[in-house]
Amino acid sequence: MIEVEIDGKKFQVEPGKMIIEVADQIDSGIGEIPRFCYHKKLSIAANCRMCLVDVEKSGKPLPACATPVTDGMIVRTRSQKAREAQKAVMEFLLINHPLDCPICDQGGECELQDVAMGYGQDISRYNEGKRSVKDKNLGSLVATEMTRCIHCTRCVRFGDEIAGMQELGTIGRGESTEIGTCVERSLVSELSGNIIDLCPVGALTSKPFRFSARAWEMEQAPSIAPHDCVGSNLNLHTLRQKVMRVVPRENESINETWLSDRDRFSYEALSSDERLLQPMIKENDEWLVTDWPTALTLVAEKLGKIAQEQGANKIGALLSPSSTIEEIYLSQKMLRKLGSNNIDHRLQQIDFSAQDSMPFYPGLPMSLEDIETQNTLFLVGSHINHEQPIAGYRVRKAALLGCSVFVLNPADYTFRFPVQDKCIVKPSAMPNVLAEVIKVLLEKGIEEPVAGLRELVNAVQPSEFAHTLAAALLTEGKKTIILGAIAQNHSHAGHIKQLADALAKMTHGHVAFLTAGANSAGAWIAGGIPHRGANKKNLTHPGMNTQQMLEARLSAYLLLNVEPGLDCANPLLANQAMSTAEFVVSISPYFCHKVASYSDVLLPSVPFSETAGTFVNAEGKWQSFKGAVQPQGEARPAWKIIRVLANLLELPEFDYQSCDEVYGELMQKVAENKADSHFSLSIPSYLPQTIVGIERLTEWPIYRADSLVRRAPSLQETVINDSPVARMSLDLANRLQLSADCHVIVKQGEGEAILPVELSDTIPDNTVYIPAGFGLTAELAAPFGAISIERSDS
Repeated sequence: MIEVEIDGKKFQVEPGKMIIEVADQIDSGIGEIPRFCYHKKLSIAANCRMCLVDVEKSGKPLPACATPVTDGMIVRTRSQKAREAQKAVMEFLLINHPLDCPICDQGGECELQDVAMGYGQDISRYNEGKRSVKDKNLGSLVATEMTRCIHCTRCVRFGDEIAGMQELGTIGRGESTEIGTCVERSLVSELSGNIIDLCPVGALTSKPFRFSARAWEMEQAPSIAPHDCVGSNLNLHTLRQKVMRVVPRENESINETWLSDRDRFSYEALSSDERLLQPMIKENDEWLVTDWPTALTLVAEKLGKIAQEQGANKIGALLSPSSTIEEIYLSQKMLRKLGSNNIDHRLQQIDFSAQDSMPFYPGLPMSLEDIETQNTLFLVGSHINHEQPIAGYRVRKAALLGCSVFVLNPADYTFRFPVQDKCIVKPSAMPNVLAEVIKVLLEKGIEEPVAGLRELVNAVQPSEFAHTLAAALLTEGKKTIILGAIAQNHSHAGHIKQLADALAKMTHGHVAFLTAGANSAGAWIAGGIPHRGANKKNLTHPGMNTQQMLEARLSAYLLLNVEPGLDCANPLLANQAMSTAEFVVSISPYFCHKVASYSDVLLPSVPFSETAGTFVNAEGKWQSFKGAVQPQGEARPAWKIIRVLANLLELPEFDYQSCDEVYGELMQKVAENKADSHFSLSIPSYLPQTIVGIERLTEWPIYRADSLVRRAPSLQETVINDSPVARMSLDLANRLQLSADCHVIVKQGEGEAILPVELSDTIPDNTVYIPAGFGLTAELAAPFGAISIERSDS
């Protein structure tokens, strides 16, 4: 430690820190040093000069952001010398600024406005004409008023250092300097909205929020992001019972100060025209608005009758993995007291063979921060930047710190971090690649962790990638295998998980899961699965999983925040099962025309912004939140709907008066359970064969992942939002005599769809990428497997 004096007060501080860092950390009456270009998460630029301070024995003021402290240093932040320098800089910055605060969205929360009040002058000495800069079109999320820009370069550094994409840069010199893209194009980073928060002036603002409210008019409420397993902390800004915008809430251990665009802009869906605001029942194929007692009584009567006459096993429930843990707990409790274990939240999964050996919940065997300390990361079936953008940022930090990142994927995705080596194969070949790595380890003398593993992998021929990865996994340090959405939803997901677990055991590493939805971990904990209750114990008589429920064509289905044709792995089967069911009740915030076509009762629930609840993120953190606004119309929190429904079914132990009571009961049940980072180790009995012909690859695009983002117009207009296409390699297209301007008929099982062709060098040969989450692709079956393609004449 060294001694530094700041404004007459002496402090013991760590050497190497900058003056501005020390001043920010000391809470001892020292005023904040003004700044524009400095940000604690970005590199030092020292180009705004607003933070000039008086350092004794220095001939001129020095920038506090770029001057390291030294032993015995004396700093004055408020001396006449410092104040004159700061005021001079402020005058220069205001020379070209348009001073249009009354019409600027940043007004009231503008750093330039605040600092100008303290360091500016009443009247400018500058009488010449001001510079004007043409605005840039950066896409549907970020609005520009570049005449206001003061060239702090925060946005430029963010893209280069945090997002991993140098999308913005400085063009020109001196007075001609501008911030813009190198070529005229929109921003494509999934974190691009963070430049809105970083911009200290009104040059970069939120386009969806533009001109809708003033900062001082709105109220702020803390909440949790409802889209992925990271659980980013955010603040909802509301005005007159409406969410006007979403901004990040700092939490260093989870999302730091950042927020993905999906979490930031999906709030538009909260005011969608498709909001379901009143209970509705179907009579003679027509929808009629009704009251809550009538709707709930009808549901209770129908479910009770089916349970009594056909057996409760004819009733099943499909739950969204983004439902709160209270909603999931009450749903499974109601169904199980009714006599059915048919309940599941794993909508996108088709292989459940490894479910009995799963840990307490699939997630991270470490904290999100610990991802940055890994020495080797192996991503399996993961488009991590789109699936979990903030987790992708953590992997980027790890890679920049020296972590070796390896990738096994069925498509050559562009990552925001350096990749040591990658293996791009057809989806059906992925288990074999893992087997190759295991064989290399066995040849190197590593003991097989379970009998039969050597015989299982004996026939595979290891590739160069397998040798490189095996060598990396045998080095000292922390190693983690991350299974992404593609691995978990794979048609041989059980094989992939078991082989990954064996690989981790052999190399003293860990297996991590990045699961779908905001609360998949919570769903496992609360019993939202057919083979376990809310106590980690496997049931003697497990119920049906999602796939089995759809194949069984049950008599009744309860849908909680689910749109089966868009959310389920097999949309064709899902729609068929719903259409043939005797009774379908949908609890959802939205009116979906497809769901309405086969439902009998629609019960309006509320989104996360209008209810209290809890999400459990991938590392096992329970994060509770309250509603920021009152429920719209007659909509009610789903946990209340389920509680009243259970009361009408005359089921015991449903006398909850608040969400906290549900939370407390669940916490009692799981208090003694601990998360386990590994499976109960087992190996598959065989290795699946690679499909010889053309096979399908599917993922849920970043902005088609759930009902909220699908109804956020600005997200749907972004460049990175996918579209329903048949994306294939040029070699495959040439063999099939196809071109980029034609359409094809894709046949899979009983289903078929007509889709436009898109050519890409990221897709392996004999593989066709067809995204899920679209009405056009909902006519197809499972997300993986053999398909046939022929040219369409239409």
